Amino acid sequence: MDARSNGELTAVFTVDETERQLIQRARLGDKMAFAEIYRLHHQRVYALCLRLAGQASLAEEITQDCFIRLWEKLDQFRGDSKFSTWLHSLSVNQALTSLKKHRSFWARFLPLSDSSAETCSDGTEIPDTSLLDKKIMQLPERARIVFVLFAVEGYSHEEIAALMHTTAGTSKAQYHRAKALLKEMLS
Repeated sequence: MDARSNGELTAVFTVDETERQLIQRARLGDKMAFAEIYRLHHQRVYALCLRLAGQASLAEEITQDCFIRLWEKLDQFRGDSKFSTWLHSLSVNQALTSLKKHRSFWARFLPLSDSSAETCSDGTEIPDTSLLDKKIMQLPERARIVFVLFAVEGYSHEEIAALMHTTAGTSKAQYHRAKALLKEMLS
């Protein structure tokens, strides 16, 4: 698309066109293009990983796993959907895979308490977010993952069941458990 400015012909790119060009360059091995894709999408992927992991340090590691996976799978992006949608799906799948590899972290859950201290399940301070987000991070792993995927990300219980290799009924039970725990924590 072209536009005239002060009598000169200048190129005008939409965000989608620029992103498409970055994707194409990254597919060809251009690390600078991939770095720009990372810069554009890092915060969103990190926020998703933080909600799913409940620990800042683990979320950072999982975010890196997501972008490594993106580098490996970039050729599979067909353009049928928005890149951000495809990256979100890839990130959810990678985050769940990474969480399975880090089960030992979940053995150290702090018991639920009346304490007003705002900490993640590993005892680290929670970054400045809303009270609800802080409480979500304190939920047990499976309840937190189901709650985030269903209530925040809009997945159906059937989709969650497929991602977590369980049943829709189990997903619903975990969601209701998360809601009950959140209600108790917030009261």
